[in-house]
Amino acid sequence: MNWVEKDGKLTRLYVFATFQDAMSFVSQVAQVAEEMDHHPGWRNVYNKVWVDLTTHDAGQVTDLDFRLAEAMDKIASKYQSSP
Repeated sequence: MNWVEKDGKLTRLYVFATFQDAMSFVSQVAQVAEEMDHHPGWRNVYNKVWVDLTTHDAGQVTDLDFRLAEAMDKIASKYQSSP
């Protein structure tokens, strides 16, 4: 996993081959996040997606963040993203 814990958040940059791959990733993660009722902070520029995960209610990184990070990595692997 290429996640870094920094400033009370798990952070990661995903780099995809195309903008379409990045948007497909975001769309699929959005469905999983909604099911988990846990929503990432993220931003996108072309083929890059920056993600921050934290559990706001707890004021820190929790198991929920690690579970969503794992799900995101699994989705990203379909697109052969790189760190």
